[in-house]
Amino acid sequence: MPLIIPKELPAYEALSQENVFVMHRERARSQNIRPLRILILNLMPTKIVTETQLARLLANSPLQVQITLLQTATHDPAHTSPEHMKAFYKTFDKVRHERYDGMIITGAPLEDLDYDQVDYWDELCEIMEYTKENVYSTIHLCWGALAGLYYHFGIPKVHLPQKMFGVFEHHVTRPSNPLVRGFDEVFYAPHSRWAGVGRAAIDACPDLRILAESDEAGPMLLSTESGRQIFVIGHPEYDKYTLDTEYKRDVAAGKPISIPCNYYPDDDPARDPLFRWRAHGYLLYTNWLNYYVYQDTPYDLSQLKALKK
Repeated sequence: MPLIIPKELPAYEALSQENVFVMHRERARSQNIRPLRILILNLMPTKIVTETQLARLLANSPLQVQITLLQTATHDPAHTSPEHMKAFYKTFDKVRHERYDGMIITGAPLEDLDYDQVDYWDELCEIMEYTKENVYSTIHLCWGALAGLYYHFGIPKVHLPQKMFGVFEHHVTRPSNPLVRGFDEVFYAPHSRWAGVGRAAIDACPDLRILAESDEAGPMLLSTESGRQIFVIGHPEYDKYTLDTEYKRDVAAGKPISIPCNYYPDDDPARDPLFRWRAHGYLLYTNWLNYYVYQDTPYDLSQLKALKK
């Protein structure tokens, strides 16, 4: 939450330059408060696990957050009961005329398919187009980030020779950006994917900024200058044992899978994994809610302006 001090106080300018969040009294008095409306398009097969992971991160804030869960109408989930989906999820037709402060589009285990082979691709494109006018800031996660980068900016995904699987070291490239405010210069984040994007294609796109990247895993956190479109190529929302579950599932199924990098002590799957990305996962979502949703979204969402074409 912001520190409210007089704008004329010398500390105001000094703290502002240090990226400490301060607000002058006049702005504080003019603020109206209401719950933030966040729409979550959950494309993961393990719906309940993903709901819980994202809700945990969004709850780590003094702000009031109201979530709406969204499913695609063109794909029936195979791993979640119809009763759960009917009770807690809406389809796009039910929300297309509403507006939201923020949205999260999750990943999906679809890296081996071309986008037009995904059975709900047309519907996803319609939803991503909808966000440009009806959502203030949208986070795209993992495969959702790859899909968003392709749809919005034409950046193709690149298939990897082996799975990017494990917990990798990242460094912040734009420390002044509010999304990484408070981040250590080096931090960890999990990855579990068979595809990525080429650095040259990102560098050639003038609308994108790389905020954090890894020497091993490549660009991880990207954003437009306005912060209305954010792309997270990774899984900072993962729980401690998510990679462990994925690894042991593939081993049991006889699939070729390497031990996740930098995850088990001494690379021993019998040992308890190290959970060393939790703090930055929380911080990323707290920063997003605070700086790109709460601070900038109009109180009256009917006043939300569309992204410039």
